[in-house]
Amino acid sequence: MGDLIYLYGLIPTQEVITKELPPKIAFDGIGDIYTIPIEKTTAVVCKLSSKQYTEENMKEKIHHDIDWLQEKAFHHHETVMELSKMYTVIPLKFCTLYKNEESLLQTVKSNEEKMERVFRLLKGNEEWNLKIFCDDHLLRNVVNQNNSAIEEKKEEISHLSKGKQFFEKKKLDRLIDQEMEAEKQRISELIHSQLEEFVIHGSVKWNWNKDVTGRKENMNWNSVYLISADKVEAFLEKIQKYEKEMSKMGWQFETTGPWPAYHFSSFS
Repeated sequence: MGDLIYLYGLIPTQEVITKELPPKIAFDGIGDIYTIPIEKTTAVVCKLSSKQYTEENMKEKIHHDIDWLQEKAFHHHETVMELSKMYTVIPLKFCTLYKNEESLLQTVKSNEEKMERVFRLLKGNEEWNLKIFCDDHLLRNVVNQNNSAIEEKKEEISHLSKGKQFFEKKKLDRLIDQEMEAEKQRISELIHSQLEEFVIHGSVKWNWNKDVTGRKENMNWNSVYLISADKVEAFLEKIQKYEKEMSKMGWQFETTGPWPAYHFSSFS
């Protein structure tokens, strides 16, 4: 049985001709990463022993060996990051394996037109991520003082007897929470729409919980954007403006990038 082919990413062959791939140790820590030209596309790969890296062995490592997983996932991420700084790259997911070179060649050739479209989309552009966090305590106070529905409820309660006020105030607390959540969503959607003037494509992702972020504030928005390199500075300046204007109301913004364009390249 021959070696497996581990695929990191795909780059235009013309770019590899112009700028040679620098040497780098492979996934197994022994071999080297190398390229396979496939007409207009070049695959960045390494070989893995099919005896050592069986499907069962890989599943066992991924699910039960956290040290191995962290080491190998970091290796993959760093390799793809380096590629994205040098070339227009279609990044592949962690542990994308092919049985042999022929299998890889057939897959790439059958997707040639699709990949050319993706290369054109990605060339000269960068992927950036925006996460919006909110201090619920601060925003709740703002909403409590500046919301017409809440003001109407307070006015209604003020005319009730003390006995009825007790129960209605509990309803008021729930109303404030509901209005605060609605405000968080409204503001986040507004910011997302305003950022469209700087971006080519934008996509909204699932929010992470506090166990993942390690922050005390709730994540309220998680979006990713494909941005022309010449508009990145204006994009970041716009977010800095939001931060300056909105921080006292509990809003916090976290931008990261540029990343390999995982979210805007559809080859798998």
